[in-house]
Amino acid sequence: MLNIVLTRIDDRLIHGQVMTAWVKYTQANRIIIVDDNVAQDPFMEKVLKMAAPPGIKVEVYDTQKAVAVLKGEGSPGEKVIVLAKHPKTIYALMEGGVGIKELNVGGMGAGAGRKLLYKNISASQEEREVFKNILSKGVAILIRIVPDDKGVEIKKFL
Repeated sequence: MLNIVLTRIDDRLIHGQVMTAWVKYTQANRIIIVDDNVAQDPFMEKVLKMAAPPGIKVEVYDTQKAVAVLKGEGSPGEKVIVLAKHPKTIYALMEGGVGIKELNVGGMGAGAGRKLLYKNISASQEEREVFKNILSKGVAILIRIVPDDKGVEIKKFL
C-alpha cells in the first residue's frame, strides 16, 4: 500500500495556496487525484498538473484504477496526498480495500439540493449518508480547510 499522508475531499481539487499549504505540512511529493470525469478529460488533467506546487508528481485516475495504484507498492520516501471531489469516491476506494484512517474535508460548495453543514461545506442527503457510512468503518472525518485550522469533526453536523 502506498504511504498516504492525507486523504482529502475538495471539489476544487488542486488550487492555489491551500494545496501548497497541505503539501508543505504533509511533506508530500505525490498527489493522486481520483475522479472518473477528470480522468477522461486530458485538458483538465493538464490544468491540474500545472496548478500543483513545483516538484510534485500529479496523477489522475478513475476510481477503479486508483484502487489498484493505491494498493500497490510505493517507493521509499514517497508521501502521497489523495484528492477527490466527492465522499462516494472515497467510500469506493475503501470498499476496494484502500486503507484510510482519517478523511479531511476541505471544500464542498453550495448548490441545489445541498444543505450547509459548516462554513464552506455543503452536502446533499446522499453525501451525508455516505459520510455516515465512512464513519461507521472507523474513519475519522475532520473539516479542516488549511493545516493551521483546528479540525472539526463532521459527525455533529450530519
